[in-house]
Amino acid sequence: MSKPAVYFTNLLASDEENRQAKLARLIRSAGLGDIDMAKKFVAIKIHFGEMGNLAFLRPNYARTVVDAVKSQGGKPFLTDCNTLYVGYRKNALDHLDTAYTNGFSPFSTGCHIIIADGLKGTDESVVPIPNGEVLKEARIGRAVHDADVIISLNHFKCHELTGIGGAIKNIGMGSGSRAGKMVQHNNGKPEVEQEKCIGCGKCARTCAFDAPKFTNRKACIDHALCVGCGRCIGVCPTDAIHPTGDNSEEDVSKRMAEYAAATLAGKPHFRVSLVVEVSPLCDCHFSNDVPIVPDVGMFASRDPVALDQACAEAVLRQPIQRGSALERAEGDEPDYFRRVHPTTNWHTCLDHAAKLGLGSTEYELVTI
Repeated sequence: MSKPAVYFTNLLASDEENRQAKLARLIRSAGLGDIDMAKKFVAIKIHFGEMGNLAFLRPNYARTVVDAVKSQGGKPFLTDCNTLYVGYRKNALDHLDTAYTNGFSPFSTGCHIIIADGLKGTDESVVPIPNGEVLKEARIGRAVHDADVIISLNHFKCHELTGIGGAIKNIGMGSGSRAGKMVQHNNGKPEVEQEKCIGCGKCARTCAFDAPKFTNRKACIDHALCVGCGRCIGVCPTDAIHPTGDNSEEDVSKRMAEYAAATLAGKPHFRVSLVVEVSPLCDCHFSNDVPIVPDVGMFASRDPVALDQACAEAVLRQPIQRGSALERAEGDEPDYFRRVHPTTNWHTCLDHAAKLGLGSTEYELVTI
């Protein structure tokens, strides 16, 4: 059995072929044109960026994918679901304001934006998870579920709970409604290492559910209120907050893979990952730190598992960026993602996704 192909192009450009033109050539080579899109609704799943964070993909890249879909007769729309945490994307109106502020509009991208789970994050479809091991059903934003074709366009980066944020996270976690995100996170409820807590209150300010409580200037997490979204872990300046239980990150990663499987089941799908501005934290934070490695390039594939594997391995081949969280991290762990976030294991998600039949961790890299 042949290995799935992952197509790659670097970021070198010229007057004859700029980056958008290279992206267009990349997705054609990777087989986007083989998908029947004529008169079909095509969901382009993307992250519009949190207000204050500048690591999100530029709208120009979305325009390239939109134009390709339209050339095949498709009806594209950009989409994402609302978030659990306090921020500017927790309801559809704030979410749209953020998208527009960050440059995403029908004028810049050539298509409309639909927040997939509606005004308050409650517009969802409950669908079965094929061969689900941890979960049996998923709550998917209705607009994503109603689409005929799904394309993932994502920024590849580190993530504080899952190690990496790539194609599977963009589809699995990103397509879950607010209730769906809660289900995926609910085994990752954190606890506070009291000796490290300095009582700064950052965890309380980022929590949408008032879960952090303080006694004698030391935080603790009320698990009756916590939904396990992990935002407090990312903002803690002393790394005092971490998930409870040895397998909490593993459980979140598996649930995320199962949500991706449910979202894509029975639909033609395609994905594009840009390995640029490889941030140490998710784009959901209100700022972005120095990238951990130099920019790598653009990847595309019909196989989401192979794509994430290829992107991760490409990052691990890069030199460490000076001044980054990776350079500042303790130890000499060769896996950059684990060095930045020691409790994570990005292989868990990909291995589970492969087990579910989403793809393969083996791949052939085709450079164009």
